Amino acid sequence: MLDNLADELTIDVLAAHAHMSRRTLIRRFRQETGTSPMTWLADARVDRARELLETTTMPVEHIGRRTGLGAPSSVRAAFHRHIGTSPQDYRALFRHGTTPGNDVPG
Repeated sequence: MLDNLADELTIDVLAAHAHMSRRTLIRRFRQETGTSPMTWLADARVDRARELLETTTMPVEHIGRRTGLGAPSSVRAAFHRHIGTSPQDYRALFRHGTTPGNDVPG
């Protein structure tokens, strides 16, 4: 899934790729990771978006497409849900060097 974050990944697509039924995929995925495939995917997409915000000047629109989060409004909503701040505010923390442990110059 990490190599295909921008793709439309559904339970049906994942199950077909894994040669399993939807139910078996969900059950086995939860056994291995402790979470559902879709929750894991949402977290992975936000993590990748965070990385891109920290290390690039790529516009949020491009980050949304690259990570599968979609339109800028969807990226903002995901950030508020997962991190509690906007993508712009998150990026600003790294640009100004106010994040603990951040070695990237602002």
